[in-house]
Amino acid sequence: MKPVYEIAVVHGDGIGPEVCAAAVQVVKAALGPGSPLHFSEYPAGAEHFLKTGQSFPEPTFQACREADAILHGAGGLPGVIHPDGTEAGLDFTLRLRFELDLYANIRPVRLFEGVPSPLSGVKAGDIDYIILRENSEGLYAARGSGALLRGEVAVDTLVQTRSGIERIARKAFELARQSGGAPRDGVRRVTCCDKANVLRSYAFFRSVFDEVAKDYPDIATEHALVDAMAMYLVVKPGHFNVIVSENMFGDILSDLAAATVGGMGMAPSAEIGAANGFFQAAHGSAPDIAGKGIANPYGTILSAASMLDWLGHKHGDERLNQAAARIRRVTEDCLANGLLSTDLKGRASTSEITRSVCDRLTAGRD
Repeated sequence: MKPVYEIAVVHGDGIGPEVCAAAVQVVKAALGPGSPLHFSEYPAGAEHFLKTGQSFPEPTFQACREADAILHGAGGLPGVIHPDGTEAGLDFTLRLRFELDLYANIRPVRLFEGVPSPLSGVKAGDIDYIILRENSEGLYAARGSGALLRGEVAVDTLVQTRSGIERIARKAFELARQSGGAPRDGVRRVTCCDKANVLRSYAFFRSVFDEVAKDYPDIATEHALVDAMAMYLVVKPGHFNVIVSENMFGDILSDLAAATVGGMGMAPSAEIGAANGFFQAAHGSAPDIAGKGIANPYGTILSAASMLDWLGHKHGDERLNQAAARIRRVTEDCLANGLLSTDLKGRASTSEITRSVCDRLTAGRD
């Protein structure tokens, strides 16, 4: 009997239900009848918090932990916060990262044909790299454990461990080995992004990275300070292949990078650990456009393709890898043919994009 993969679907807030539903439809179209995926929906997020006082119910967490993969729409709403001022909608994402040890946040940055970039003279193929964000340590590991003293002093601790740095560095080199290299020169390269000139924690990150690099003599290495990197991603994006960084730096840089390839609607992400995988677009819930039918689903669709790839490689199931490749090809064709959402200066609605992608996938199976 063919295996069945259980996918925990959490739609979330704002445009989350719209883009998540689009991704599910696309995956079903890619796999067709007899799909080995079973989708089950669970509640979490800011809207659920407003209704029940719980942002991440325990049954949802248990279902996510036991699922073969997790697909998420988006989380968070303005003003929906806990007494300490932190966002209730972020509980879902952050708890999964830390409790399921989803240490590798993989954020591909690629400029597709047909998608306008704000960078002058940059065309499709000129930007194609990965930002690999360490997802379980860094400054964000202090969430919920920092101190606020007498309303005068606030302290959060940045945490870096040797084992955490080693495994994310190794993941960066493995991703580089699997890649075609940087667009500008074809060199397989890993760039370590830090602030080693100021803080010991980042100097430690760099020193451990350099130790790991010795095991990968076939991959070029370099260092970049995070402030300089913010400039480099704008002035020479074609130079980069894989960039690895601490949690917060990776978070910030990946949003800047997304802006160079069409915006947050074109920003897929995969968050993976030894046992679990969590997939969502890197954008927020965009409540200002929720329900208008104009949300860009491409980021979540591409995240779902990453989910299929991860499952396929993990379980040796080529059906899933082939479906992921078809989704990417069809997405590329749709964008190149001008099927653009409003954030990409187009006019296509969420449903029009979803229907076109699904129709092309179905036709490709016949």
